[in-house]
Amino acid sequence: MFSMESNRAALTTVLLTAVAPAAWGTTYIVTERLLPPDRPLFAALLRALPIGLALLAWRRQLPQGSWWGKAVVLGLCNIGLFFPLIFVSAYHLPGGLAATIQALSPLAVMGIAWLLIGERPGALRAVAALVGLTGVALLVLQSPDGVTPLGLTGAFGSVLVSALGFVLVKRWPAPVDLLTLMSWQLVVGGLVLLPVAFLVEGAPPAIDAPAALGYTWLALVGTGLAYYCWFRGLTRMAAGGVALIGLVNPVVGTLLGVALAAEAFGLAQALGMMLVLGGVLAGQPAVVSLLRRRRTAAPVGVDVDEAEGLAVSRR
Repeated sequence: MFSMESNRAALTTVLLTAVAPAAWGTTYIVTERLLPPDRPLFAALLRALPIGLALLAWRRQLPQGSWWGKAVVLGLCNIGLFFPLIFVSAYHLPGGLAATIQALSPLAVMGIAWLLIGERPGALRAVAALVGLTGVALLVLQSPDGVTPLGLTGAFGSVLVSALGFVLVKRWPAPVDLLTLMSWQLVVGGLVLLPVAFLVEGAPPAIDAPAALGYTWLALVGTGLAYYCWFRGLTRMAAGGVALIGLVNPVVGTLLGVALAAEAFGLAQALGMMLVLGGVLAGQPAVVSLLRRRRTAAPVGVDVDEAEGLAVSRR
């Protein structure tokens, strides 16, 4: 039977995975309050390359065979393209609208996972994604002032490339540990960003103490810790279930805005937060099973997806 112990293990996986979007939820306010203005490529570079090189020096392992190409593709999708696109959206869109567009990610991940690895989202998970998207809209979407075509391109582009990268992590099970896999992606992404940042934005900006603090936070917590927790979740759960946990991002962003920037928080925001968290939980069958103390017909020790009968391909 699907025991209480395995249910608790599944809950632990969900909570650790949620560390990633919680950390990412700080990106907007850190960018706005601490970083130099209009330098998204430089910010992305400092977020990726130093910690990537540090991890690579620690793990001391390079890709072998076909993994050179796979590491490049993953590094581009998850780092080299995603980081600058997300910073472009942060700089050129209102934070609420940017977060709402990011909330489309679960639907994008589910669609790509269905196409590439045969992972059917199921009605419950699809509805949970729509509920979560509605909650995010209520939570953060306000005035459309400040919307630019560049910002919209960055936001929608970041959703698509990250969704593809996350699914490919499941399609291509790595022959190495997570930290080594992270190091490859961060170094690839950072090396791609290095010449582009200097060609497009010129010399690095002056970095004062607040900027140094901001870059350090984004590199260590928003990248190192967050991506470890996120990729760990992807190896243990359905891609769609992990993507739903990503909706924690705008919840944290909104709470930080209320606490640090005196942003408004009323009935609509409270309802939105309830919908978001409800959508996240509804998309995690093992968590629902634990809360309801239900037993399902699955062997002890199976992962979240085996328990709900999902056919997750590991091709």
